[in-house]
Amino acid sequence: MLFNFTKIGLLLLVIAITSCNATKRVADDELLLTKNLIYADSVKITNEDIHSLIFQKPNSALLGYPLRLNLYNLAKKNPDSSFQAWLHKKEKREQRLINILSKKQVERLGESFLVKGASVWLKNIGEPPMVIDTSRTRRSLQRLNAYYKSKGYFNNSTTYEIDTSLRKQRAIINYKLDLGTPYVIDSISTKITSSALDSINNANKSDSFIKPGQRIDLDNFNSERERLTNLFRNNGIHNFQESSISYDLIGDTTKLGNNQKLDILLNIEDLKTRTDNALSTSEYKIHTFKKINIYTDYTFNNGLDSLKKVDYKDFTIYYQGKLRYKPKTLTDAVFLKKDSIYREINRIRTYRQITNLNTFKYPNIEFVADSTASELTANIYLSPRPKYSLGTDFDVTHSNIQFLGIGFSPSLQARNLFKGAENLSISGRISIGASSDPDIADNRFFNILEMGADMNLNLPRIWFPFLKTSRIIPNYMLPKTKLSIGTSFQQNIGLDKQTLNSVFGYNWSPSDFIKNTAELLNVQFVRNVNPDRFFAVYESTYESLDEIADNYETEPALADYFKTTDDGTDLQLIIPEGTTGFTNTILNGEVSSSETDYEDVSSIEERRVRLTENNLIFASNYTFTKNNKSGTADNDFYQFRLKLESAGNLLSGISKIIPFYTSEDDKLLVFNVPFSQYIKTELDYIKHWSTSRTNVLAFRSFLGIAIPYGNSDNIPFVRSYFAGGSNDNRAWLPYSLGPGRTDNINDFNEANLKIAFNLEYRFPIVGDIKGALFADAGNIWNVLDNVTDEKATFENLRSLGDIALGTGLGIRYDFTYFVFRLDMGLKTYNPAEESSKRWFRDYNLSNAVFNIGINYPF
Repeated sequence: MLFNFTKIGLLLLVIAITSCNATKRVADDELLLTKNLIYADSVKITNEDIHSLIFQKPNSALLGYPLRLNLYNLAKKNPDSSFQAWLHKKEKREQRLINILSKKQVERLGESFLVKGASVWLKNIGEPPMVIDTSRTRRSLQRLNAYYKSKGYFNNSTTYEIDTSLRKQRAIINYKLDLGTPYVIDSISTKITSSALDSINNANKSDSFIKPGQRIDLDNFNSERERLTNLFRNNGIHNFQESSISYDLIGDTTKLGNNQKLDILLNIEDLKTRTDNALSTSEYKIHTFKKINIYTDYTFNNGLDSLKKVDYKDFTIYYQGKLRYKPKTLTDAVFLKKDSIYREINRIRTYRQITNLNTFKYPNIEFVADSTASELTANIYLSPRPKYSLGTDFDVTHSNIQFLGIGFSPSLQARNLFKGAENLSISGRISIGASSDPDIADNRFFNILEMGADMNLNLPRIWFPFLKTSRIIPNYMLPKTKLSIGTSFQQNIGLDKQTLNSVFGYNWSPSDFIKNTAELLNVQFVRNVNPDRFFAVYESTYESLDEIADNYETEPALADYFKTTDDGTDLQLIIPEGTTGFTNTILNGEVSSSETDYEDVSSIEERRVRLTENNLIFASNYTFTKNNKSGTADNDFYQFRLKLESAGNLLSGISKIIPFYTSEDDKLLVFNVPFSQYIKTELDYIKHWSTSRTNVLAFRSFLGIAIPYGNSDNIPFVRSYFAGGSNDNRAWLPYSLGPGRTDNINDFNEANLKIAFNLEYRFPIVGDIKGALFADAGNIWNVLDNVTDEKATFENLRSLGDIALGTGLGIRYDFTYFVFRLDMGLKTYNPAEESSKRWFRDYNLSNAVFNIGINYPF
C-alpha cells in the first residue's frame, strides 16, 4: 500500500511540474527568451566561449526541460497577500482561528512554511523567467563587436533581430555579424631600451607567437607577452615587469579592402619604480647571485642578530642554538646558486622542494639587490614545523559485514628524524563492529574486531646504497623514498586474516603533469586463521556443493556428513566435517559419481583451496601517470596510467642458488608457504570534455591482466580483479558480475582479466545538486590460469560478447570539499542470461541496483 501511495505521489508531482505554464510570470508586453543564435557572415556560431559573451541567456534546462523556471512558477507570487485574502474571505474566520490558536500563533501561521516558506524555498531553488531586455541585448552586441576586433576584424558590424514567430510570448534573439576582411601582420619591429633584453629577445625570436602574415589575434599578443616575461625572468632579469611590454599597431584600421595589413612595433620600456611618491626609470640588467643565506629558525618576532651561522659550500646557514639539520639536506633543496644568473624556474623549484621536505612551513624567499642593481643576495626564511605531532581519527561505518562499526586511529609523526628531513609516521587502528552473522559464536553486541598498525619512513631523496641517484633523478623532480611496514588482524571477519605488508619504493615527478612510482619490493603475507569457516563465509559456494550432495544423501558412506535442517524437512552438509568429507569422497572415487558432479566438486574444491591457502607475494612494480589537468575547475583534460608488476622472480632466482622446500604438488615454499609468481599489466585512460560551462562528458577505459606462471597457476585473491560496484559497472553490486557469462556463481567473483568502459554525462540540476546519465560496460574473465569453465574463460575475440552493459542515472550533492553520490544502475545487457533474453530483461525499478559513493567515479 505504501508503494502505491509513493507512486501516486510521484505521479502527482510530475503532473504538477509538467503542467506549469512557462510564461506564467511573463507580462503581456514582455517576451520570454528561449534561445540565442549567433551568425557570423551568415554562418551559425556554436562556440561556447563566444556564446558566453551574451549578457542574457535563456532559462537553464534539465535535458531540455526548464525545471528551475517551472519550480519558480510554482511559488505563490505574493504569499502574504494570498494568506490575508484567505484569512478575511469569511468574516469570522480570523477570530475563530485566534480563539483556537491565539493571535500570535495566527500571525506565525502566515510566516509558516506551508503559507510562505514553501514559496520562498521554490523561488530560491528556482529561476525567474528570462524576459528579453533590449538594453542588455545591445550590450551583448558591443561585446561581440569587441571580441571580433580582438581577432583582427576591426571593421565588423553587428545587429540583432527578435524572432517572435514561436509560441505566444516566446522569442529568439538572432545576433548577426558582418565580419569583413581580417587584418594581418605585415612586418614586426622592436623598440627595446635595455641592451640586455634586446640581446635575449634576438636570441629567441624563432619562438615568438607573433609572425608576419598572421591574422591579428589578441590572444597571440597575450601569449607572446607571457612568453617574453618568462624568457627574461629565466635569463637573469629578476625584476622584469610584464607591464613594460606594449604593442603599437601601425596602419589604418578604418580602411576597407582586401589588402588590410598592419605593421607591429614591440615596445619594451625600462624598469619603473616608485619611491617617495616619485616615479623613476632604470635600465633592466642581468642579475647574478652574490650570496645565498638560509635562515632555519625564522620567526617574525625574533631578530636575526643573535643567530649563529655556518658556511657550507656557497651557502651561509643561520640557526639558533644547535643546528638541527644536515647542511646538505638544506642546500640540496635550494636551486639558486652563487655566481649564477637568476632564473625564475629555480625559484619555483626551491619553493616546491622545501615544501616537499614536509619539515618546514611554506618558505619565504627575499631577493635584495646591491647598489649596482646587478647582484642579488637571496635570503631564504624557513619556519620549522613541530618535531612531533599527534593525530586521531574516529569513524562510524556500515557495511554488508557489520551493521555498525566504530573505528579509532591514533597516529604519531616525527619530523627530521636523522637531521636529513626524514619523516617517520606511526599509526594504529582498532575497530569493533556488530554483526548478526549466525556463524559467529560470540553473542556479544560488538562481536567482530580488527586491529592494525603501520610505520612509514619517508626520505626526501632517492636512497640506494652506493649509487648517487641525484644525477639520474635531480632534486627538482621532488624525489622521495618510502619504507613502510604494516600488519593487521581480523577476528570474526571472513576467514580471520592476518596480514603483513612491507614496501620499499620511490616516487618522483619530472613536472606537474607526470608522476613516476617504482616499488623495488612490495611484500605481502596473508594468513587465513580459520580456513574451516570457508563454506560458512562463501554461502553461494556452499549452496552449490550442498545441491550436488543432495544426489548422494542415501549413500551409507556419506551418512555422517549430513544433518537435518532446522525445519526438519531436508538434509544438508555439516560445516566443515561434512563438506570436507563429501568432497574427498567424490574426488577420491570412493562413491560413484557422474562426470559432471565430479568436475563441479573439483572446481569448488579448487576454489576453496585457492581462497583459504596462505599467500606470500614478493612483487616489484612501476607506475607511470600523466595528465594535463590545469586545476580543479578544468573540465577538459586527460589522464593516462600504466602499471607493470612482476612477482616471484626474485625468489625464483634465489631458488637456483639456495634449494627451497617443495610442496606435494612441487610448489617452491618460503616459510612453508608457496610464493606467488605472475606478471601483471594495467592500462587506465580517462578523458573529460566540457560540452558547456556547466556540463561535462567523462570517459574511462581500463584493461588489466595478470598472468600466472612458474610457481603459480592462479592469481592471489588480493591481486585479482572484480567487477561491479559504485566505481565500476553500477548495474551490478561489487563482485557480482562475471566471470564471463557465469551468473554470480560465487559470493565474491573475481578473475585475472578485466576490461571496462565507462561513459558519463554530468549536468547541473538545482544549486549544488548535480545529475548524471551513465553507461558502464565491461566484465572479468579467467585466462591462462587453472580455471577450465568455458563460461568463465576468455578464449578468443568472441568472448567480447560477454561484456555486460549497465545504464542508469545518478544524483550528486556537491559539498565543495567532496561530492556525495547516489547512482541507480539498470542491467541493459546481461551476458549471464540466455542469448535471446540478454537485452533489457531486468530493465525495471524492481531490479535496479543502487550504489552510494564519495566523489566522482572517474
